[in-house]
Amino acid sequence: MFLIYFLMGLVTHASALDSCPKCGNMEVPYPLSTGDNCGDPRYGIYCKDGALEFLSAKGFYYKILSINPSAYKLVIEPPKIEKNTCYSSDLGFEGLRLDENLPFNISTHNTVMLFNCSDNVLQSPMNCSSTSFCRQFEEEEQEGSGCKGTLCCHFLKDASITQYMIRVRVGGCTAYTCVLDMKPGDPIDAWNYGIELQWVPPN
Repeated sequence: MFLIYFLMGLVTHASALDSCPKCGNMEVPYPLSTGDNCGDPRYGIYCKDGALEFLSAKGFYYKILSINPSAYKLVIEPPKIEKNTCYSSDLGFEGLRLDENLPFNISTHNTVMLFNCSDNVLQSPMNCSSTSFCRQFEEEEQEGSGCKGTLCCHFLKDASITQYMIRVRVGGCTAYTCVLDMKPGDPIDAWNYGIELQWVPPN
């Protein structure tokens, strides 16, 4: 019996060492890592001023809104859209780009809206019609008001599209936002803004 308790104590101690300390009010579950001495370094995130952040492959920091360790998922905040220019705040980094050598990818629960697009996007399979969700965002959200009158589109981030990038650029589309688990007919005040990333669990 002593041996069983001893082994259970070792397991508890090991798991306590594996998890990183809280960042502000947010837990940092294993394998996510905010330092060299906890978590798995391949799953690195950052704790800055009491808030968790995710670093893109291009060097842009996104605030982490929530983490679901049992589903191997986290949600990051979409970049702000500058009203005067209809530019996303990560435009200089060409949008969100993940390092393909790391265990994160963009999940298929994301509906992406692109704004201020060139006519080239009309050759893509996106919905760029007058019924696109992006029109509702432009009309009803203050953040989208600066994009009114531009060509905009939306698409579901499915497996046929790269799981490592949401691209914006001058000459393409210059702004974007993202909504999770969107259903047609949902009122805009029920939209859940965020970009869901999933990770491959460690072996």
